[in-house]
Amino acid sequence: MDKVLIISSNDNATNMIASLVKEAAHCSVSLVHTGVEARRIIGGNSDYDLVIINAPISDEFGNDLAEFVSDSSMASCIMIVKSDIADSVGEKLEDYGVAVLAKPLNKTVFFQSMKMINAMRKRILGLRDQNIKLQKKIDEIRIVNRAKFALMQYLQFTEQQAHRYLEKQAMDMRKTKKEIALEIIKIYET
Repeated sequence: MDKVLIISSNDNATNMIASLVKEAAHCSVSLVHTGVEARRIIGGNSDYDLVIINAPISDEFGNDLAEFVSDSSMASCIMIVKSDIADSVGEKLEDYGVAVLAKPLNKTVFFQSMKMINAMRKRILGLRDQNIKLQKKIDEIRIVNRAKFALMQYLQFTEQQAHRYLEKQAMDMRKTKKEIALEIIKIYET
């Protein structure tokens, strides 16, 4: 965890949370006091790893902000609320993957939460990377299939002949099948 954003309107709580974060994760900490400031920063394609909301903040309670963080960034989110409402807020935000901690903060629980959130974040980022690779592979297959269809349509190749032609061209020209397929598509579909 490299960058953490803390959103809190209470200076004493902000300082305490910042010191706990630095103790737990030796990282860069940024501080803002309102939901408006936080949305501006997060909406501007920020690269925060974790956003901590100490509710309530001066211009809103914070649960809408937690949903915004979850929907518009890859940052993990912790929301700190009074103990008497922690369960109900947690139920509302669990679908967004927001961890809700009760005040007063317990140092041990906070550190364990930070470790758990960091582990979950790494897992999610790994799954995202895997998903991106699979999407690229699917796109490549679609392009190759379009090229095969063009060869079958315009040159009366069978599917096997078109497949073999793409592979041989790629090997002979030292290009990927996708590059050859794009060239074929450019020739026959324009």
